Amino acid sequence: MNDLGTPVLDDHLHLDPDHGRGIEAVTDFARSGGTHLLVVNKPSWLLGVEAESGDDFRTVFDTTVDVVERANDILRGRAWPVLGVHPGLVSKLVDDRGFSPAGARDLMQAGLEVAAEYVADGGAVALKSGRPHYDVTDEVWSASNAVLRRALELGAETECAVQLHTEATDDLTEVGEWAESVGLPSERVVKHYAGGELAGVTPSVMSDKDRLERAVERGEPFLMETDFIDDPDRPGAVMGPKTVPRRVSWMQEQGYDEAIRTAHVSTPELVYGLDTEATLSD
Repeated sequence: MNDLGTPVLDDHLHLDPDHGRGIEAVTDFARSGGTHLLVVNKPSWLLGVEAESGDDFRTVFDTTVDVVERANDILRGRAWPVLGVHPGLVSKLVDDRGFSPAGARDLMQAGLEVAAEYVADGGAVALKSGRPHYDVTDEVWSASNAVLRRALELGAETECAVQLHTEATDDLTEVGEWAESVGLPSERVVKHYAGGELAGVTPSVMSDKDRLERAVERGEPFLMETDFIDDPDRPGAVMGPKTVPRRVSWMQEQGYDEAIRTAHVSTPELVYGLDTEATLSD
């Protein structure tokens, strides 16, 4: 194991123990110096789940909870599940399965309510939601925002963070205001796949050097991620599980020690209430 002398957290990746690399990817992460993971459930349809009710998402959530337990046997730190409903499901429901936008909204909100049960029971640390990053009809956009807002309400109710998959933007001030209006601090809302600059909520920065340098220069709370999708049919998509540890090593070479602490110690505490130092074993 490569010890980088600091907690190293990948804030957003997926693990598919049945169809992908699963625990093998965790081993690569750990050997490279990675210590902590936030593991987000894969989109339900990619696991063969065609949900008809909120309870139908439990299979998806349980798959992630189980693989996180196995990851904890490998990591020097630990992993935590992030559970929810991918915003792209709205198009699968409306375009492929004949749902109305309102019907899709209701099903996706029901899935989020089940995910919130896991958080309330201590089985997950955050919720996942968002809205499409591609063009949709006004009706679908409205339904998607209603789903996102329900996720924020559930985050407030369960006192947990909410990770969002959204359109490419450097300004989610309105979403941060929605969160504050229901009692969820805006810093506990995270935009995954973020650039180095973002207003309104906390960025989870994709770990390429240009984005990280912008985040370092900005000097605000940020997280680091790969969005590793663990899909054998798309082996080169997004970033591999070794990327965050390698970027931390590069940041150490650049003298970005304060930013490393921001991304891997203080921001995880601020956003998720996680102590990455106390959960790190020798």
